Amino acid sequence: MTRGETDGPTYTVRVPATSANLGPGFDSFGLALARYDEVSVCRTDGPLEVVVSGFGAGDVPLDERHLVVRAMVEAYHAAGAPLPGIRLTCVNRIPHGGGLGSSAAAIVAGLLLGRALVVADGGPMLSDETVLALGTAMEGHPDNVAPALYGGFTVAFTDNAGQPVAVRRAVHPDIRVVVFAADESSSTHHTRGLLPATVPHADAGANAAAAALLVHAITEDPSFLMPATRDRLHQQYRAAAMPASAALMTQLRDTGVAAVISGAGPAVIALVTGDFDVNRWRRPGFDVDFVPVCTSGAQLLD
Repeated sequence: MTRGETDGPTYTVRVPATSANLGPGFDSFGLALARYDEVSVCRTDGPLEVVVSGFGAGDVPLDERHLVVRAMVEAYHAAGAPLPGIRLTCVNRIPHGGGLGSSAAAIVAGLLLGRALVVADGGPMLSDETVLALGTAMEGHPDNVAPALYGGFTVAFTDNAGQPVAVRRAVHPDIRVVVFAADESSSTHHTRGLLPATVPHADAGANAAAAALLVHAITEDPSFLMPATRDRLHQQYRAAAMPASAALMTQLRDTGVAAVISGAGPAVIALVTGDFDVNRWRRPGFDVDFVPVCTSGAQLLD
C-alpha cells in the first residue's frame, strides 16, 4: 500500500477505560478509570491506513472494519458526509475482551475524532448528546459509553423518545478503585447469552434497592458500599464462564471488600476505602493495581 501524504493537522484523543454495572447497576451504571487508549488521525490523499500498537496489535482488522474507523464513519454519516482518506494510529492500553470497556473506548475515540475532522472541514458540530446516542447504538447499551465520554460515575438510561441520557456524579474522594485485570478475555456476546430471559421478582427488587443505595454510597457515604454492590441479576449466571474471577470476587467480599465483576468480565474491581494490601491479593492470572477514577472523560489533546 502506498503511504498517502498528510493533509492538515493531526488530532489525538485520549479515552479512559471503564467499568460497567458495578454490581447491581446492570446496563446502566459506569465508572471511568484512568487507564487510557490514545488514538490519532490525520487526513491523507491516499487510501485508509490503520496502525495499531499495544492490545489488539496483530489481531484487529486494519481496514474499514476497524471499530474506530467504523465509528468515524458514523460521525461523518451523522454530518451528512463521507469519511475522507485518513491515517489512524491507535495506542491501546485497555485490554481487549477484559471487561474494562475497550470497545466503548474505541467507539468514543472514533466518534470524537470524526467530530473533530467534520468541524475542521466546515461541517456541523456534533453535540455530546449525539455522540452518546451514536455510541450507544453501536455498543448496544450506554453503560460504558457514558463514562468513557463524560468521566466519573455515570447513570445512563433511555428516555421516552428512545434516546440515551447520562447523569454524571463525582465519586466520593475516599473511594479508591482496585482493578484486577485478568490475563484471559471473554466475549460480552457470549456472557450476555448466559443470562436468563426472566428473573425472580425478589431478585429484581433486591437489585433495585441495591442500585439506589449504590448511587448514595459512591457519591456520599462509602460505608454502604458492601450492601450496595450486591447483585442478583447477572453475576451468578456468568460465573461458570469465568470461575477464577467469580472465586476472586467471592473471596474479596467474604473479607468485607466491595468487589464486583467489571462489566461482562473477566476483570474484577474493588471499591475500597482506607488501607488495602494489594500484595496480599496478587495471584496468577490477574494483574492487580490501584487505578484512579478518571474525572474528565475522553479528551481531545492539544
